[in-house]
Amino acid sequence: MIIDCHGHVTAPTQLWSYKAQILSHRGSHGRGGVRVSDDEIRAAVNRKEMAPCGHLDMLHKHKTDYQLISPRPFQMMSSFEPARVVHWFAEECNKIIHRQMELFPDTFFGVCGLPQVAGEPIENTLPELEQCIKAGFKGCMLNPDPYENTGTHPPGLGERYWYPLYEKLCELDVPAHIHATGSRQDREPYSLHFINEETTAVYGLATSNVFTDFPDLKIVVSHGGGAVPYQLGRFIAGNVYSGGDFLKGFSKLYFDTVLYTEGALRLLIETVGAEHCLFGSECPGVGSQYDPRTPGTEHTMDDIAPVIAGFDWLSDAEKKMIFEDNARRLFKLDV
Repeated sequence: MIIDCHGHVTAPTQLWSYKAQILSHRGSHGRGGVRVSDDEIRAAVNRKEMAPCGHLDMLHKHKTDYQLISPRPFQMMSSFEPARVVHWFAEECNKIIHRQMELFPDTFFGVCGLPQVAGEPIENTLPELEQCIKAGFKGCMLNPDPYENTGTHPPGLGERYWYPLYEKLCELDVPAHIHATGSRQDREPYSLHFINEETTAVYGLATSNVFTDFPDLKIVVSHGGGAVPYQLGRFIAGNVYSGGDFLKGFSKLYFDTVLYTEGALRLLIETVGAEHCLFGSECPGVGSQYDPRTPGTEHTMDDIAPVIAGFDWLSDAEKKMIFEDNARRLFKLDV
């Protein structure tokens, strides 16, 4: 079985129209909502959009059995004002995901978006988190930079600002999947911002008291932990000067495999161990492009399951951990 822990919703166009409307009137015309039929939701996940074929067809092509889907991160607009439109859009995204869960119970599990607003207390996101988990969602997406690279820096993930969320995640026994959202700087487009924020997030968690204060906290980091596996030696060495133990906190984290080269996948798994890796491909997404290194073939870069399956230095049990067991355990999937 293959469980993809990192997917994003392929939504009907009505969701994006709704976003444009509430941004244009800034909430002054009222909340409204996304009015869309079940057939339109079904059509969206079969529509060719970000890949050579539709969302479901891509999953079938890659032999993915289940996928955890969350909002499209770069769409989440955490830094925009007024705060109410940020909340409304996040909640409408979650409603669409929930309906896809119900329409495709043999394919999708939900990971909810938190209505994070730059400058607001993290406690303001907890009612939506609780409601979504009660509705069957399996975790949440956590944005470490609600300011979206505007020059104002948020508290690091090791700081107490985030503690009410960590406490609630432990109470609900669900994981947070760290994934930044947009970037409002041309110098650092959102794909680069994702990697930088995930690197910063890992460093902040590994050098803090978070896992001492919340030993049951479950955190998954997107895109293989950003630059951390590549720079791990530097972080270990640098932490010695402060009397810290970087590996102690680092060993509490989990990482997805949304990496599109064999070398990067090898480095991640060798660095963190199979027991801390969850298969993820973000299919369809950025990697759903034909690989320019193999011209003339129809191999997309996000077709990474065969690469991991081909690692002869991994045992069958370790491959099973990566492809299904770790995701099943962390997200409590009954499959």
